[in-house]
Amino acid sequence: MSQAWADHLDLLIRARTPILWIRSQEEERSTALVAAAARRLGNRLLLRWDFIAGLSGLPGREGEAARNPLAALDGLNALQPDQPAILVLHDFHRYADDSGICRKLRNLATQLRQQPHTLVVTAADWQLPRELEECITLLDLPLPHQNEIRELLQSIGQASGQSLPPELLEQLTHSCSGLSEQRIRQVAARGLARRGQLGVGDLEEVLEEKRQAIARSELLEYCPSEATPADIGGLDALKRWLEQRQLAFSDEARRYGLPLPRGVLLVGPQGTGKSLTAKAIAHSWSMPLLRLDVGRLFAGLVGASEARTRDMIQRAEAMAPCVLWIDEIDKGFGSADGGRSDGGTSQRVLASLLTWMAEKSSAVFVVATANGVDKLPPELLRKGRFDEIFLLDLPDAAERRAILDLQLRRRRPNHQLPLEVVVDRTAGFSGAELEQVVIEAMHQAFSERREFTEADLIGAAAQLVPLARTAREQLEALQQWASSGRARPASSRCAA
Repeated sequence: MSQAWADHLDLLIRARTPILWIRSQEEERSTALVAAAARRLGNRLLLRWDFIAGLSGLPGREGEAARNPLAALDGLNALQPDQPAILVLHDFHRYADDSGICRKLRNLATQLRQQPHTLVVTAADWQLPRELEECITLLDLPLPHQNEIRELLQSIGQASGQSLPPELLEQLTHSCSGLSEQRIRQVAARGLARRGQLGVGDLEEVLEEKRQAIARSELLEYCPSEATPADIGGLDALKRWLEQRQLAFSDEARRYGLPLPRGVLLVGPQGTGKSLTAKAIAHSWSMPLLRLDVGRLFAGLVGASEARTRDMIQRAEAMAPCVLWIDEIDKGFGSADGGRSDGGTSQRVLASLLTWMAEKSSAVFVVATANGVDKLPPELLRKGRFDEIFLLDLPDAAERRAILDLQLRRRRPNHQLPLEVVVDRTAGFSGAELEQVVIEAMHQAFSERREFTEADLIGAAAQLVPLARTAREQLEALQQWASSGRARPASSRCAA
């Protein structure tokens, strides 16, 4: 655990903070950290209670108060006044709604300020009763830091009779970033059971464990991608900008004085390659891609949405370096009434997200995509949230040729089809619509049991009505907004 967190825990205990809530799902790790603090602070007596086992650590009273949470709070009464102690309560948040227990906790909050005792509640989530909000101090427990992971892996390796080579230790340490201590132990145990030692083969196990950890969170989606910038037609200005930002993640860039890149907002009509760009960034930078559906952050209970946002941020930072893809951010935070219809929840979630984006020091590169800007909150577009805002406009003739050629070569690597007429007939088509032209032409030819031709492509283009016609006003408004200097064009042909 980082020294700063341990020092803060020690300070709270020394200052006679009566009741601490350590917010974490890692119960064993939380208890171990409290035990270490108890030893550092003059070997304070450490007591534990859970509903099944009752009290432990109190000589002569082992097992007392089992199935009796109110009696558990009386455990400190048996101690001598000069015997400092810490009582760790597991799952105690489940009983705080009881009027008697709530009253007892409020009494203890006053009483313990005069005594060298501390109550510690370990729980992942807790909607505090209003009566207890001023009595309880929250302390978030982050996932294991890299130094903590390194020490854990070293101890596991030594316990198995092997000393991990420095290079392998660093590889495993970086790959395990973002996992809980328990999950790291499970991955290591599987590796030892399968091969008798930890090795490079465990890296894939760690990757799979990360996929499962992200899936269990129900907030982020782990998106494997094979896309590369070469799979994107056009957007040369954006590609050059991304190449520069990739270099800024290096240690050399830190020594040069460059900060870590924050992220980029990609704005443009549907089908212009925003999602594909997010996938290509992660793959070409060799970083995991985490997709956030903003709608998943919002929950029905008061305060739950803010808790989900904190959890999402913590998981993303623990996976760093990574790419966080916020898909269609305009739909998540584009409420026309400014969040009044949901009691301000969307505004509070947005405020948490924006504060993190402006102040984060972790290697989490945020890629947000939006189809329009008319509903985006102005504070999201302010400098400092993203490194840059790019407009992905409809492709011009040269870019349409490149996209059509790319789509054709993906399916017919040696194609020799002329494209001049097709390019001319697809003015105003997006990249996705050009791909659909190729697919539709292939369907037509396949149904007639022959190879598709230029005529099939021209016919398919004639049947498709592009978004540029059906949503012309919205596209013109977006182009006008970007041309006022609020966004950079993703293609150099528009830079002028």
